[in-house]
Amino acid sequence: MMPTLAQRPCIPCRGGVEPLTREQCAPYLAEVSDWELDTTARCIKRRFQFHDYRTALAFANAVSALAEEIWHHPELALGWGFCDVSLTTRKIGGLHESDFVMAARIDALASGPLDSAWLPPLPPPRRTKQ
Repeated sequence: MMPTLAQRPCIPCRGGVEPLTREQCAPYLAEVSDWELDTTARCIKRRFQFHDYRTALAFANAVSALAEEIWHHPELALGWGFCDVSLTTRKIGGLHESDFVMAARIDALASGPLDSAWLPPLPPPRRTKQ
């Protein structure tokens, strides 16, 4: 039995290979179905939705830690209640299997608990003048 994308190693691309074609991306996209292939077939994207800013921030921090651990760095855009994630392999100017492996691992992060360990402490409450 073939391991799922999330179980496969994320092997850093050293270049010298062609990016995946749109057709080659199709079976990978079937495993990470919430991700979208951009119009150029050089990037995959997904918007993750959360109930507040701090949870979106915790998710972005967790993705950042994963990226450092496996040395595959997505682009992140953070806002109130969302985090947009984009993946591509810059060395080859397009997509590699590792982008889909990373997408599957990010999906796994999103489905788990995002606790305060991923957050900086809140500042103390402001004092109001009396």
